[in-house]
Amino acid sequence: MRVSADDVIALPPAFSGQRLDWRDLPRHVRARIAELAGAQVTAETSATSGFSPGFAAVLELTDGRGVFVKAVSAEQNPVSPELARAEVRVAAALPPQVPAPRLLWSADDDDWVLLGFEVVHGRSPELPWRPDDLERVLATLTTLAGVRLETGHGLPETADQLAEDFTGWNRLAALDAEQRSAFASRGGAVGQWALDHLDDLLGWERSCRPALAGDALVHGDLRADNILLDSTDHGVWLIDWPHAGVGAPWLDLAFMLPSVALQGGGDPAALFRGAPVSAGVGDDELRAVLAGLAGYFAWGALQPPPPGIPNLRGFQAAQAVATLRWLADLG
Repeated sequence: MRVSADDVIALPPAFSGQRLDWRDLPRHVRARIAELAGAQVTAETSATSGFSPGFAAVLELTDGRGVFVKAVSAEQNPVSPELARAEVRVAAALPPQVPAPRLLWSADDDDWVLLGFEVVHGRSPELPWRPDDLERVLATLTTLAGVRLETGHGLPETADQLAEDFTGWNRLAALDAEQRSAFASRGGAVGQWALDHLDDLLGWERSCRPALAGDALVHGDLRADNILLDSTDHGVWLIDWPHAGVGAPWLDLAFMLPSVALQGGGDPAALFRGAPVSAGVGDDELRAVLAGLAGYFAWGALQPPPPGIPNLRGFQAAQAVATLRWLADLG
Protein backbone atom coordinates (compact mmCIF):
# COMPACT_ATOMS: atom_id res chain seq x y z
CA MET A 1 0.00 0.00 0.00
CA ARG A 2 1.37 3.42 -0.94
CA VAL A 3 0.34 6.39 1.17
CA SER A 4 0.06 9.84 -0.37
CA ALA A 5 2.34 12.65 0.71
CA ASP A 6 -0.84 14.55 1.56
CA ASP A 7 -1.21 12.31 4.60
CA VAL A 8 1.93 13.66 6.26
CA ILE A 9 1.12 15.78 9.29
CA ALA A 10 2.38 19.35 9.04
CA LEU A 11 5.60 19.99 10.93
CA PRO A 12 5.39 22.27 13.96
CA PRO A 13 6.66 25.76 13.13
CA ALA A 14 9.14 25.94 16.01
CA PHE A 15 11.72 23.48 17.24
CA SER A 16 13.14 24.94 20.39
CA GLY A 17 12.20 24.16 23.95
CA GLN A 18 11.54 26.89 26.47
CA ARG A 19 15.02 28.38 26.69
CA LEU A 20 16.45 30.49 29.49
CA ASP A 21 18.39 33.70 28.93
CA TRP A 22 21.63 34.50 30.77
CA ARG A 23 19.75 36.80 33.15
CA ASP A 24 17.33 33.97 33.99
CA LEU A 25 20.09 31.85 35.50
CA PRO A 26 20.58 32.07 39.26
CA ARG A 27 23.46 34.33 40.29
CA HIS A 28 25.54 31.46 41.67
CA VAL A 29 25.17 29.56 38.39
CA ARG A 30 26.34 32.55 36.37
CA ALA A 31 29.30 32.97 38.72
CA ARG A 32 30.23 29.29 38.39
CA ILE A 33 30.09 29.48 34.58
CA ALA A 34 32.39 32.51 34.58
CA GLU A 35 34.77 30.66 36.92
CA LEU A 36 34.85 27.59 34.69
CA ALA A 37 35.23 29.69 31.54
CA GLY A 38 38.07 31.66 33.08
CA ALA A 39 36.66 35.09 32.26
CA GLN A 40 33.56 37.23 32.72
CA VAL A 41 30.71 37.05 30.25
CA THR A 42 30.08 40.10 28.06
CA ALA A 43 27.39 38.87 25.64
CA GLU A 44 25.27 35.85 24.70
CA THR A 45 23.83 34.45 21.50
CA SER A 46 21.11 31.95 22.32
CA ALA A 47 20.68 28.73 20.38
CA THR A 48 17.48 28.85 18.34
CA SER A 49 17.02 25.19 17.46
CA GLY A 50 16.60 21.96 19.38
CA PHE A 51 13.94 20.72 21.76
CA SER A 52 15.86 20.81 25.01
CA PRO A 53 14.76 23.34 27.62
CA GLY A 54 17.19 25.22 29.85
CA PHE A 55 20.05 27.50 28.87
CA ALA A 56 22.00 27.02 25.62
CA ALA A 57 24.02 29.88 24.18
CA VAL A 58 27.36 31.01 22.86
CA LEU A 59 28.91 33.28 25.49
CA GLU A 60 31.42 35.97 24.59
CA LEU A 61 34.10 36.50 27.23
CA THR A 62 36.09 39.54 28.28
CA ASP A 63 39.33 38.02 26.96
CA GLY A 64 37.86 37.64 23.46
CA ARG A 65 37.21 33.93 23.62
CA GLY A 66 33.85 32.26 23.21
CA VAL A 67 32.29 29.14 24.70
CA PHE A 68 29.04 27.35 24.01
CA VAL A 69 27.34 26.66 27.35
CA LYS A 70 24.47 24.44 28.34
CA ALA A 71 22.97 24.80 31.82
CA VAL A 72 20.03 22.69 32.97
CA SER A 73 18.26 21.78 36.17
CA ALA A 74 15.28 19.61 37.01
CA GLU A 75 13.19 22.75 37.36
CA GLN A 76 13.06 23.11 33.58
CA ASN A 77 12.58 19.41 32.89
CA PRO A 78 13.21 16.46 35.24
CA VAL A 79 14.99 14.48 32.52
CA SER A 80 17.32 17.26 31.33
CA PRO A 81 20.02 16.88 34.02
CA GLU A 82 20.40 13.17 33.29
CA LEU A 83 20.70 13.87 29.58
CA ALA A 84 23.39 16.47 30.31
CA ARG A 85 25.28 13.98 32.48
CA ALA A 86 25.03 11.43 29.68
CA GLU A 87 26.46 13.97 27.26
CA VAL A 88 29.48 14.41 29.52
CA ARG A 89 30.06 10.65 29.50
CA VAL A 90 29.67 10.46 25.73
CA ALA A 91 32.07 13.34 25.15
CA ALA A 92 34.79 11.41 27.00
CA ALA A 93 34.27 8.40 24.73
CA LEU A 94 34.14 10.05 21.30
CA PRO A 95 37.23 9.52 19.14
CA PRO A 96 38.85 12.69 17.73
CA GLN A 97 37.70 11.97 14.17
CA VAL A 98 34.04 12.33 15.15
CA PRO A 99 32.75 15.74 13.96
CA ALA A 100 31.46 16.83 17.36
CA PRO A 101 32.32 20.01 19.31
CA ARG A 102 34.89 19.30 22.03
CA LEU A 103 33.74 19.44 25.65
CA LEU A 104 36.00 21.91 27.48
CA TRP A 105 34.62 21.57 31.01
CA SER A 106 31.60 20.49 33.01
CA ALA A 107 30.24 20.82 36.54
CA ASP A 108 27.43 19.18 38.48
CA ASP A 109 26.20 20.27 41.91
CA ASP A 110 23.30 17.78 41.95
CA ASP A 111 20.96 20.61 40.98
CA TRP A 112 22.48 22.40 37.99
CA VAL A 113 24.53 20.58 35.35
CA LEU A 114 26.84 22.83 33.34
CA LEU A 115 28.64 21.98 30.11
CA GLY A 116 31.07 24.19 28.18
CA PHE A 117 31.90 23.29 24.58
CA GLU A 118 34.23 24.78 22.01
CA VAL A 119 32.39 27.13 19.68
CA VAL A 120 31.92 25.74 16.18
CA HIS A 121 30.77 28.05 13.43
CA GLY A 122 28.09 26.97 11.04
CA ARG A 123 24.45 27.14 10.12
CA SER A 124 21.55 24.77 10.39
CA PRO A 125 20.46 23.06 7.17
CA GLU A 126 17.99 25.12 5.17
CA LEU A 127 14.46 23.77 5.29
CA PRO A 128 13.05 22.48 3.05
CA TRP A 129 16.28 20.55 2.65
CA ARG A 130 18.56 21.73 -0.14
CA PRO A 131 20.03 18.81 -2.14
CA ASP A 132 23.61 20.01 -1.58
CA ASP A 133 23.09 20.34 2.18
CA LEU A 134 21.58 16.87 2.36
CA GLU A 135 24.40 15.41 0.27
CA ARG A 136 26.96 16.80 2.74
CA VAL A 137 25.10 15.37 5.72
CA LEU A 138 24.63 11.94 4.13
CA ALA A 139 28.34 11.82 3.33
CA THR A 140 29.10 12.60 6.98
CA LEU A 141 26.81 9.77 8.11
CA THR A 142 28.69 7.40 5.83
CA THR A 143 31.92 8.42 7.55
CA LEU A 144 30.34 8.19 11.00
CA ALA A 145 29.14 4.66 10.25
CA GLY A 146 32.76 3.58 10.01
CA VAL A 147 33.75 4.89 13.45
CA ARG A 148 34.60 2.27 16.04
CA LEU A 149 35.20 3.10 19.70
CA GLU A 150 38.16 2.20 21.85
CA THR A 151 37.91 -0.69 24.30
CA GLY A 152 36.39 0.45 27.58
CA HIS A 153 34.44 3.34 26.03
CA GLY A 154 31.54 2.78 28.42
CA LEU A 155 28.75 3.64 25.98
CA PRO A 156 25.61 1.48 26.13
CA GLU A 157 24.35 -0.84 23.43
CA THR A 158 21.71 0.92 21.34
CA ALA A 159 19.55 -2.20 21.56
CA ASP A 160 19.57 -1.92 25.36
CA GLN A 161 18.83 1.81 25.24
CA LEU A 162 15.78 1.27 23.04
CA ALA A 163 14.46 -1.91 24.65
CA GLU A 164 11.68 -0.02 26.44
CA ASP A 165 11.23 2.80 23.92
CA PHE A 166 10.61 0.38 21.06
CA THR A 167 7.48 -1.14 22.63
CA GLY A 168 5.01 1.47 21.43
CA TRP A 169 2.81 -0.88 19.44
CA ASN A 170 2.57 -3.25 22.38
CA ARG A 171 1.34 -0.35 24.51
CA LEU A 172 -1.06 0.84 21.84
CA ALA A 173 -2.45 -2.66 21.44
CA ALA A 174 -3.36 -2.61 25.16
CA LEU A 175 -5.72 0.33 24.58
CA ASP A 176 -9.41 -0.36 24.12
CA ALA A 177 -10.92 -0.39 20.63
CA GLU A 178 -12.28 3.14 20.92
CA GLN A 179 -8.88 4.54 21.89
CA ARG A 180 -7.14 2.68 19.07
CA SER A 181 -9.68 4.02 16.60
CA ALA A 182 -9.13 7.57 17.87
CA PHE A 183 -5.39 7.08 17.42
CA ALA A 184 -5.89 5.85 13.86
CA SER A 185 -8.09 8.79 12.94
CA ARG A 186 -5.34 11.23 13.91
CA GLY A 187 -3.02 9.72 11.31
CA GLY A 188 -5.45 9.67 8.38
CA ALA A 189 -4.83 6.92 5.84
CA VAL A 190 -1.52 6.04 7.48
CA GLY A 191 -3.17 5.70 10.88
CA GLN A 192 -5.79 3.38 9.44
CA TRP A 193 -3.06 1.33 7.77
CA ALA A 194 -1.37 0.99 11.16
CA LEU A 195 -4.60 -0.16 12.79
CA ASP A 196 -5.23 -2.68 10.02
CA HIS A 197 -1.68 -4.02 10.33
CA LEU A 198 -1.34 -3.87 14.11
CA ASP A 199 -0.51 -7.58 14.40
CA ASP A 200 2.25 -7.18 11.82
CA LEU A 201 3.60 -4.11 13.60
CA LEU A 202 3.67 -6.00 16.89
CA GLY A 203 5.63 -8.84 15.33
CA TRP A 204 8.11 -6.56 13.60
CA GLU A 205 8.60 -4.52 16.76
CA ARG A 206 9.34 -7.64 18.79
CA SER A 207 11.97 -8.74 16.29
CA CYS A 208 13.90 -5.45 16.11
CA ARG A 209 16.56 -6.12 18.74
CA PRO A 210 18.92 -8.21 16.56
CA ALA A 211 18.66 -5.61 13.79
CA LEU A 212 19.78 -2.86 16.19
CA ALA A 213 22.94 -4.70 17.21
CA GLY A 214 26.39 -3.80 15.93
CA ASP A 215 29.72 -2.25 16.86
CA ALA A 216 29.42 1.19 15.23
CA LEU A 217 29.04 4.53 17.00
CA VAL A 218 25.39 5.64 16.85
CA HIS A 219 24.40 9.24 17.57
CA GLY A 220 20.80 8.15 18.08
CA ASP A 221 19.00 11.49 17.66
CA LEU A 222 19.97 13.12 14.38
CA ARG A 223 17.66 15.71 12.86
CA ALA A 224 18.22 19.03 11.13
CA ASP A 225 18.31 20.80 14.50
CA ASN A 226 21.23 18.62 15.66
CA ILE A 227 23.37 19.43 12.62
CA LEU A 228 25.54 22.44 11.77
CA LEU A 229 27.02 23.01 8.32
CA ASP A 230 30.44 24.66 8.43
CA SER A 231 30.61 27.46 5.88
CA THR A 232 34.41 27.58 5.77
CA ASP A 233 35.45 24.04 4.84
CA HIS A 234 32.17 22.37 3.80
CA GLY A 235 32.34 20.22 6.90
CA VAL A 236 29.42 19.04 9.01
CA TRP A 237 29.16 19.19 12.80
CA LEU A 238 26.92 16.74 14.66
CA ILE A 239 25.79 18.12 18.01
CA ASP A 240 23.79 17.02 21.08
CA TRP A 241 25.05 13.50 21.82
CA PRO A 242 23.32 12.32 25.05
CA HIS A 243 21.65 9.35 23.32
CA ALA A 244 24.81 7.95 21.76
CA GLY A 245 25.45 4.23 21.88
CA VAL A 246 26.86 1.33 19.91
CA GLY A 247 24.81 -0.45 17.27
CA ALA A 248 24.28 -1.17 13.61
CA PRO A 249 26.09 1.32 11.35
CA TRP A 250 22.95 2.21 9.36
CA LEU A 251 20.76 3.22 12.31
CA ASP A 252 21.48 6.95 12.28
CA LEU A 253 20.48 7.13 8.62
CA ALA A 254 17.25 5.20 9.17
CA PHE A 255 16.39 7.19 12.30
CA MET A 256 16.98 10.55 10.58
CA LEU A 257 15.21 10.00 7.26
CA PRO A 258 11.59 10.33 8.48
CA SER A 259 12.33 13.88 9.61
CA VAL A 260 14.16 14.53 6.34
CA ALA A 261 11.06 13.43 4.43
CA LEU A 262 8.90 15.75 6.53
CA GLN A 263 11.25 18.62 5.83
CA GLY A 264 11.21 18.29 2.07
CA GLY A 265 14.34 16.18 1.64
CA GLY A 266 12.85 13.47 -0.55
CA ASP A 267 11.75 9.85 -0.44
CA PRO A 268 13.33 8.09 2.57
CA ALA A 269 13.30 4.69 0.87
CA ALA A 270 15.28 5.98 -2.11
CA LEU A 271 17.68 7.95 0.11
CA PHE A 272 18.28 4.93 2.32
CA ARG A 273 18.95 2.50 -0.50
CA GLY A 274 21.14 5.05 -2.24
CA ALA A 275 23.47 5.30 0.76
CA PRO A 276 26.52 3.02 1.06
CA VAL A 277 25.65 2.08 4.66
CA SER A 278 22.47 0.36 3.49
CA ALA A 279 24.43 -2.30 1.60
CA GLY A 280 23.53 -5.71 2.96
CA VAL A 281 20.61 -4.44 5.07
CA GLY A 282 17.65 -6.70 4.34
CA ASP A 283 14.06 -5.50 4.19
CA ASP A 284 13.21 -7.62 7.22
CA GLU A 285 15.86 -5.87 9.33
CA LEU A 286 14.79 -2.45 8.09
CA ARG A 287 11.11 -3.23 8.61
CA ALA A 288 11.73 -4.31 12.21
CA VAL A 289 13.67 -1.14 13.08
CA LEU A 290 11.15 1.14 11.36
CA ALA A 291 8.30 -0.56 13.22
CA GLY A 292 10.05 0.04 16.52
CA LEU A 293 10.76 3.66 15.59
CA ALA A 294 7.20 4.31 14.41
CA GLY A 295 5.75 2.81 17.57
CA TYR A 296 8.03 4.97 19.70
CA PHE A 297 6.88 8.11 17.91
CA ALA A 298 3.22 7.09 17.84
CA TRP A 299 3.03 6.27 21.54
CA GLY A 300 5.04 9.33 22.48
CA ALA A 301 2.72 11.59 20.49
CA LEU A 302 -0.20 10.47 22.66
CA GLN A 303 1.47 11.48 25.92
CA PRO A 304 1.14 14.89 27.65
CA PRO A 305 3.78 17.44 26.62
CA PRO A 306 6.91 17.14 28.78
CA PRO A 307 7.75 20.17 30.93
CA GLY A 308 9.47 22.90 28.95
CA ILE A 309 9.03 21.20 25.55
CA PRO A 310 5.48 22.08 24.40
CA ASN A 311 5.99 21.30 20.70
CA LEU A 312 7.64 17.88 21.00
CA ARG A 313 4.47 15.80 20.74
CA GLY A 314 3.43 17.40 17.46
CA PHE A 315 6.81 16.63 15.95
CA GLN A 316 6.62 13.04 17.19
CA ALA A 317 3.18 12.65 15.59
CA ALA A 318 4.53 13.95 12.29
CA GLN A 319 7.52 11.58 12.44
CA ALA A 320 5.24 8.65 13.29
CA VAL A 321 3.24 9.27 10.12
CA ALA A 322 6.37 9.68 7.98
CA THR A 323 7.90 6.47 9.38
CA LEU A 324 4.67 4.54 8.87
CA ARG A 325 4.44 5.80 5.32
CA TRP A 326 7.93 4.41 4.63
CA LEU A 327 7.04 1.17 6.38
CA ALA A 328 3.81 0.81 4.40
CA ASP A 329 5.72 1.25 1.16
CA LEU A 330 8.03 -1.62 2.17
CA GLY A 331 5.00 -3.89 2.18
